[in-house]
Amino acid sequence: MARRAPLAFAVLLGALLWTGLPGAPGGTAAFATSPAVEAREAEPEGSGYREVVETTESLATQGDLKASMRVVTLVPDRGYTPIQVTVHNTGGQPRPVRLSIHSQGRVMERSLELGPRERTVTWLMVPADLQSGTLHLDSPGMDTVSRGFYLDGYRGARVMVLGDVKAFEAATGLSRASENTEPLVATRFVEPHTAPRELAAYAGYDAVLVAVPADQVPDDVWAVLETFAVTGGRLVLDQPPANPRLRFPLLQDEKAELSPYGFGFVRQFRDCRKQAPGCGFILGEDAKQSPAVVVPAGPPPRWQRYSMLDDGRLPLLSSARAPVGRFLLLIFLFVMAVGPGGWVLARRKGPLAVLIAVPALALLTSLGLVAWSVLVDGFRVHAARYSLTLLDRERSRAVTVGLNAWYANLAEDSVRMPASSVLLTSESSSGPEEPPRLLDWTNGLVVKNSFLPSRSYREWGEVAVVPSRARLTVRKADGGVRVQNALGAPLQGGTLKLDGRLWTLPELADGAEGLATPRETEVGDEDLLGLAHEPLMRLQGGVTPLVRELGDGTFVARLGGRGFTPTAALDVELEAALHVVRGQVEEARR
Repeated sequence: MARRAPLAFAVLLGALLWTGLPGAPGGTAAFATSPAVEAREAEPEGSGYREVVETTESLATQGDLKASMRVVTLVPDRGYTPIQVTVHNTGGQPRPVRLSIHSQGRVMERSLELGPRERTVTWLMVPADLQSGTLHLDSPGMDTVSRGFYLDGYRGARVMVLGDVKAFEAATGLSRASENTEPLVATRFVEPHTAPRELAAYAGYDAVLVAVPADQVPDDVWAVLETFAVTGGRLVLDQPPANPRLRFPLLQDEKAELSPYGFGFVRQFRDCRKQAPGCGFILGEDAKQSPAVVVPAGPPPRWQRYSMLDDGRLPLLSSARAPVGRFLLLIFLFVMAVGPGGWVLARRKGPLAVLIAVPALALLTSLGLVAWSVLVDGFRVHAARYSLTLLDRERSRAVTVGLNAWYANLAEDSVRMPASSVLLTSESSSGPEEPPRLLDWTNGLVVKNSFLPSRSYREWGEVAVVPSRARLTVRKADGGVRVQNALGAPLQGGTLKLDGRLWTLPELADGAEGLATPRETEVGDEDLLGLAHEPLMRLQGGVTPLVRELGDGTFVARLGGRGFTPTAALDVELEAALHVVRGQVEEARR
């Protein structure tokens, strides 16, 4: 009996421990979960933020010219990385200055003209695929000054913040993430008064947060931020203006927490301050759900050179595809002429005739290939152009997301883009192939040297806000609707909603009039857009605003021609073009 007592005690103790284990049947709540465990389970994935600390580094200039730059800078997901440079002319005479960044054989430059004792903050945009570079400063009467720098290539959600760390933490409630914790976002802080005035500086970041009061942001910076939002960016306002429509005229509900705005979104921190998980988590979600509105296809990885483009996509230009069938036929004919034909010729005319005929035949074949290239491909630039456009008739502007495919037998060296537009290259995993070697940011963007290399297929994306008086005029007549095409391009069809009824737009030349026909059934998204599969996949991030339900007086039209983007000024031979335009009609009065 005495021997069984310790054994019974051990069994009883094991049973008590078992019933107290978490998850065990009959386990106590106290042992199952503690408040600390519950808190950890309630936390969202990722917490806090990662601050990319920028420092000011002075350049070893001489004389009356002083300069500094901000390093290390957070690289955006796409587009361009803005590098801040401050230049101060302490002398009493005007001084021209040329700033340039050199990286991997590419040059990004900007020219300045500084007045006496003038201090200016300027920005140089570096393509986002570059991670380092060297800044050069040149001015007459002094030696070139240079300084190397590196960039921060964090791969998570990236946010540009207009304001300082204190304002950001007060707005979001986030604190710095610990070393072993994945942050919700990585941040870059910019002083609002010296913030960039060019769209390209913002377009690559997943979101832009304005963490200061509205009156601390200059008017021209507000204009760029509005352009950023309407062209597909996510703009977040911690302290919205008293009248948001003064800064964002396309807002439908100025008190809404999240509002669609053109191709992008505007969020105002309102209800999230009072609700879990808080504004910081909402910002992180916005930054993660920020797809590009246009994604040009790039070259495939080096281990997949059998594919024509990245992800197995097909070129948008038929002239960029080699005529494999014709080449095989030509090779077959050449082999037959040299082989059996040479044998017959040798038997009839002798070996000397073969020695003359075979080189002559090869020469004629080569001349035929050259003639084919000249007569069929020519020396012009071939292009396919697609775009999605929102017409803002009240402000006489067109908000455009464009996709352009190019093929040139001879290199096209230069193209100019205004400050309200961005030229976007592909996001291929292998990086751009033969990228432009010189970008001049003095007045907007001028791409110099190898915008289009010879005999190479390239795709470029564009986002832009450009002035436009394009419009569609309608007039009610005899129970029907007459339409006048003043959109600046041939009308290939579309849909109009007027007086609660749907109408099908006719095909019309630019400036022509025609009669719209009533439509009894709703139109699907594919029929409304009319885009083929390949261009649609590249523009997938921008189609939502165009396929929303039509309001009264709203139309969606399909146009030919070159479209509304800045590169439409280039003289090209169009192989394919389709531009989907949405806007409000202009009703003509008798």
